[in-house]
Amino acid sequence: MGDKVIVLAGATGHLGGLVARALRARGARVRAIVRPGTARGKIVELQQLGVAIAEADYRDGLPLAHACEGGACVVSTLSGLREVIVDVQTSLLQASVDAGVPRFIPSDFAIDFMKMPDGGNRNLDLRREFDLRLDDAPIAATSILNGMFADLLTGQAPYILFKFRRVLYWENADQPMDFTTTADTAAYTAAAALDPITPRVLRIAGEVATARDLAAIASSVTGEQFKLLRAGGLRRMEKLIRLTRLLAPGANDVFPPWQGMQYMRDMFDGRAKLEPLDNARYPELRWTSIRDVLEDSRTRERAASS
Repeated sequence: MGDKVIVLAGATGHLGGLVARALRARGARVRAIVRPGTARGKIVELQQLGVAIAEADYRDGLPLAHACEGGACVVSTLSGLREVIVDVQTSLLQASVDAGVPRFIPSDFAIDFMKMPDGGNRNLDLRREFDLRLDDAPIAATSILNGMFADLLTGQAPYILFKFRRVLYWENADQPMDFTTTADTAAYTAAAALDPITPRVLRIAGEVATARDLAAIASSVTGEQFKLLRAGGLRRMEKLIRLTRLLAPGANDVFPPWQGMQYMRDMFDGRAKLEPLDNARYPELRWTSIRDVLEDSRTRERAASS
C-alpha cells in the first residue's frame, strides 16, 4: 500500500481529516489538495500526520491536474452547495481525468438519493446532478452511501429529544433507517480508496434502527423511559417543510432548517433505505453502535460538568 498515492480534496474538513488519518493508518501516501489562503494551522495539522500538501485553485485546471498526477484514486469530501458539489467537483473530476487517475470517489455520503425523485431534497439533487456527469466521464467511480451520520443523534438531529425523553418520528415508528458514525464512514472510505476494484456504489450502515429502537436504546443508556412521539404523517411534514422554507429561506446556507427536515422526511419515507449493505467488504473494520454513540456523548457531558 505504501506506493499508492490517494489524492484527497476536503482534507481540512471534519470528514476529510478523518479520512486522511484512516489512510495514513493503513500506510497510504496521502496528498491533500488545499486552496490558496488555507489557514496555516490546518495545513500544519495535516503535515504532522504525514500528509503531503498540494496547493491548487479549483478554477485553474493545469495546477489542479498536476496536484492529481500519480494518484491511484481521488477522494472528494468537499461540502457545500452548487458551487462546490457540482462546479468544483466537476473541475476536480476533469483534473483527475487529465492526470490519468483511474478512480474517483465523490462526496456522496448520504442516504440512497439515487432512488429519490428530483426536486425533493436540494442537497441530494446536487449530488445526483454531479453523479450524472461522473457517469459520463472516462474514469471508474464509486459512491459511498452511509445513511445519516450517527453522531448527529446526540443532539443536532431532532430524533432523540433528551430534554423531553421522547423520540420524534414521522409516519411510521417501525421504518428501518441507516446510521453510520463519521469515523466509521471515513475508515470505510479509506479502505475503498485503496481497493483497486470497487463497484459503482457501496452502501454501509453502522447500525440499522427504527424510531422504536432509538427509544429503547436511549432508555437503556440513560436509565430513563423514552417514549415515542408521532409528529404526523409525511404529507404533513411536506407542508411543514414548504412553510419553513417560505419563512426561513436560507438559500445560501448548506444546512438550513428545512434541509434537515427534507433529510429526515426521506429517512422515514423508506425509499432511500440502503440495501444491500456492503459492511462485510472489509472485514477488519469494526462498526460503532448507536448505543456506543450515546454512551460516549454522556461520558463527555459528565466530564465537562465535573
